[in-house]
Amino acid sequence: MDLRRLLKEQTLESEMNLWRLIMNEVKLNVSPGSSFHCSEPGWFRVCFANMDDDTVEVALERIRVFVEKQQVKSKRKFQNNLNLKLSCTPRRYDESVMSPHMMSPRSPLVRART
Repeated sequence: MDLRRLLKEQTLESEMNLWRLIMNEVKLNVSPGSSFHCSEPGWFRVCFANMDDDTVEVALERIRVFVEKQQVKSKRKFQNNLNLKLSCTPRRYDESVMSPHMMSPRSPLVRART
């Protein structure tokens, strides 16, 4: 199972942290790829040979919910880091917005007539 995008860093330590989180929070016994000599962190082995179909469905639903929750957390963290502010005087802002080098609305493509 490819969970590389859930790693905080592409390291074996991060893979082990994610593995512990899955074990403790999701309650699924998966194996980190590093225990099978996988060269890329973030891959996990899932064994379902001795499970009935209902148990497999429950396990898949748990991991799906976990992955979605992690993606929402990651998205929120990204959005919180977007505290961008415009730090120039209003006149400088007007000059940059109304620059003659601007493609639109003064672009000849916008004013083209047939």
